[in-house]
Amino acid sequence: MATTEHVSVLYEEALTYLAPGAAGRYIDCTVNGGGHAEGILARSSPDGRLLGLDADPMAVERSRQRLAQFGERACLVQANFRTLAAQAEAYSFHAAQGVLFDLGLSSDSLGASGRGFSFQRDEPLDMRYDPNAGETAAELLAGSTVEDLRAILLRYGEEPAAGRLARAIVRARERAPLRTTRDLVAVVEATLGRGAGRTHPATRTFQALRIAVNDELTALETALEQAVTVLAEGGRLVVIAFHSLEDRLVKQFFRRESGGECRCPPGLPVCVCRTAPRLALISSRAIKPSADEVARNSRARSARLRAAVRVSAPVMVGPSRH
Repeated sequence: MATTEHVSVLYEEALTYLAPGAAGRYIDCTVNGGGHAEGILARSSPDGRLLGLDADPMAVERSRQRLAQFGERACLVQANFRTLAAQAEAYSFHAAQGVLFDLGLSSDSLGASGRGFSFQRDEPLDMRYDPNAGETAAELLAGSTVEDLRAILLRYGEEPAAGRLARAIVRARERAPLRTTRDLVAVVEATLGRGAGRTHPATRTFQALRIAVNDELTALETALEQAVTVLAEGGRLVVIAFHSLEDRLVKQFFRRESGGECRCPPGLPVCVCRTAPRLALISSRAIKPSADEVARNSRARSARLRAAVRVSAPVMVGPSRH
């Protein structure tokens, strides 16, 4: 497999907020093309270590080639980040100084996977990050009811025409199975038109199916919780999101974890959960790519970076906040 020079979005910003240093332990939960990982290892020289995770075996192999220069300082594992805590335990990366999530698909995944992530090529409708786990997008389309499809398109793609498109997909599959990206794009275009703007009408549908197939939002919620537990005090959590669903989830998680929100059941006279803030925000606002970066890489335009630091706060017991 040929090495690539995948360019990571918000590269300098991510490294600035992660602040890697010598002897630190860092976890890249989406190692992807290895761009951020390479920067972390370079800036944590001579003895910083990195655990790189990715559900996609092709991404792990690309990163292994790119990071070979760092030898045993780079530990790369094919694993979904929903198992972050278990991987950190297995490879001795608990009490890490930094955890990074870059939630975007790399150009390599879009262009060379052969798994149907992009509607610009005619490929099998797979969409699984791990090609050996779970059902494919084609299987999901074949087995879902109209209401199931409408819910997926509306929730994960925020598709205004979710109901109309779901009914069209079911009618189309009754004529012939939807097996390839071209099959699906044809249904979307016949239902919604080809569109004249910058965004293709199939963009939201492909996003929705990819999120559903990989259970991305549930995995992210699980992994963010685990990330806080594996960070050392003073360790940093950096997340780069690329669409509103992800960014909203991350924003709400950061707000909850930095505010010490009471989690007791409603109605208790006093707080018994002993909740205290576990994170402190490094920046109160999301960091956006510069105009120059967007001009160089149009995929960067929707990126948003949020960062926080792990804190150790005193336990407070007081009135319930319900």
